Amino acid sequence: MPAVKPKTAKTQPTRTSVSTFLSKAAPGPRLADAKALVSMMETATGEKAVMWGNAIVGCDTYQVRYAGGRESPWPVVAFSPRKSAFVLYIGWKQHPDLVKAVGKCKTAGGCLHVKSLADVDAAALQRLITAAAKSRKSAT
Repeated sequence: MPAVKPKTAKTQPTRTSVSTFLSKAAPGPRLADAKALVSMMETATGEKAVMWGNAIVGCDTYQVRYAGGRESPWPVVAFSPRKSAFVLYIGWKQHPDLVKAVGKCKTAGGCLHVKSLADVDAAALQRLITAAAKSRKSAT
């Protein structure tokens, strides 16, 4: 029986320019929010943002362990500028008190959805992103 190759995650870091992607994906007034989110993530991790796949901006890396034992790299903190909202992949579930302080946002699965930074407390969001980054890094 031939050896089975472990699956590689579809979403991997790329060399695509973050600023070029954001100017197309979050045009107009949303661009300032997208740039602010990048700055928050870079402050939280101390790492520059990079593109993951064709629609996710992320900072730093940790290993995700799946139920089957497979591991794959994933950004410590990340977001995608969707049309309806900014979807933040930040591990918010460990910090429910900080989520409440953020203000107007929605949670779904492992994601935090923010329509606009004007709707939230930016300082609270920065604290949440920083806490989430520290939690993910300490878990590895």
